Amino acid sequence: MDSKSNNPFTRRQALAGIAVGAAAVGTGIGSNTNAAAPCDCPIHGNGAMLPHALQDTARPPAFAGQHALVPLPFDATKLNGISAKLITSHHENNYGAAVKNLNKVEGELLKVSAETPPFLVAGLRERELMFRNSKTLHEAYFANLGGDGKRSGAIESALSAAYSSLATWETHFRATGLCLGGGSGWVVLSWELFTGTLRTAWSSNHTQSLASSVPLLVMDMYEHAYQMDFGAAHAKYIDTFFANIQWDEVNRRLERAQLASAALR
Repeated sequence: MDSKSNNPFTRRQALAGIAVGAAAVGTGIGSNTNAAAPCDCPIHGNGAMLPHALQDTARPPAFAGQHALVPLPFDATKLNGISAKLITSHHENNYGAAVKNLNKVEGELLKVSAETPPFLVAGLRERELMFRNSKTLHEAYFANLGGDGKRSGAIESALSAAYSSLATWETHFRATGLCLGGGSGWVVLSWELFTGTLRTAWSSNHTQSLASSVPLLVMDMYEHAYQMDFGAAHAKYIDTFFANIQWDEVNRRLERAQLASAALR
């Protein structure tokens, strides 16, 4: 079967990130049609050798390596009890590192071939999952801050229905955050798509998540999210987080999640 007719990402392109000598072995690629040339792209660096086939075509979306930082959706100086220094450092250094490293990992995944040792693929896939989830969760976290903490809208009735009362849900969410204090992880209120149910999920690192769910409210419990302002007082950070929740954003996410859930079910 001619794989080119069904898959625009050909074997020739899959091997494009490998060194010139390796790319030429066993591929059947003629030296005149796929000779290597210097590449100045940010992933491979100035002077790295890439086959012309890759330079002449766009990189596949899965390996694009073009993720960019999403700006803070609020004035960093206007949060209630969280300093501009902390939130800016968190955004630029922790979230920023996840985005930059995800781009680098996608560039390395572009080089994977049938000959790549499995342990290298395992390492790349683990890092990809970690940086991708970190990027997603950080963006959700920043976007659900910047409010006055006053809960309203459809999320109130949804939480009451799922947890019997708003107070019960908040107790569970806060308790989950407290159990992560002094360590690392996330607390996420999610909409489970296939059951159409609200869930409060715990994650001790970036690679754990509730399958088939949409994050509605995300609280970062890594120490970098609070140590600069609160030291080891993670309970005070949780109080301050609640005082800054942008519930309008949570309601927007809920509406979209419910529509998606209804379509799937």
